[in-house]
Amino acid sequence: MKLDDVKDKIPGPLYNSLVPDIDKFRPCQEKAIKKGLLDRKNLLVCTPTASGKTLVAEMAMIKNILDEKKKAIYIVPLKALANEKFKEFKKKYGLYIKVALSIGDLDSADPYLEQYDLIVCTAEKLDSLIRHHAPWLGKVGTVIIDEIHLMDSPGRGPTLEILITILRELLENKIQLIGLSATIGNPKELSEWLDANLIIDNWRPVKLHKGVYDGEKIEIK
Repeated sequence: MKLDDVKDKIPGPLYNSLVPDIDKFRPCQEKAIKKGLLDRKNLLVCTPTASGKTLVAEMAMIKNILDEKKKAIYIVPLKALANEKFKEFKKKYGLYIKVALSIGDLDSADPYLEQYDLIVCTAEKLDSLIRHHAPWLGKVGTVIIDEIHLMDSPGRGPTLEILITILRELLENKIQLIGLSATIGNPKELSEWLDANLIIDNWRPVKLHKGVYDGEKIEIK
């Protein structure tokens, strides 16, 4: 599937941002589009690292921000990753949407976020924003959960599960939820819980080889 095949389904600014670098979609991106990415369907994307999952999230977020006039939240597990995604999104889309980073004070509702379209935050910070009744939460239309397999983590899992549950109830299931991960042990069960279409693909840009190092020689399997 080529980018031009969906030109009529994505906003002009998004198309113009993608066209210099993308001609043909990667396998997981094509599968996501066919399973409702651009029609506000919930998705769980389980594909290897560097296979193109982030672009799936970007297309959903930017389309909904521009077409539906809704906010988007991108949830990550670590502050370092939040900083990385914030810089990446601001560089790519900062000319026509407002991107914010919210990872700091857990005792603040951060009212300034009302002015932003795309908010990158950690799960702990979003939990704080919900508890402080941030008024702009009602304007959210898209939620991305990066590294969603951490729901199995004893530390972050319960917080993430509660966040997703609260957001769905708070926004009356009107949000588009997209979970991203390279390693999920029970993708079918998780996709059913999320009420999401499941995307599984093994394509990766660089082929992996398994080998055994013995002395000064590596034997590739």
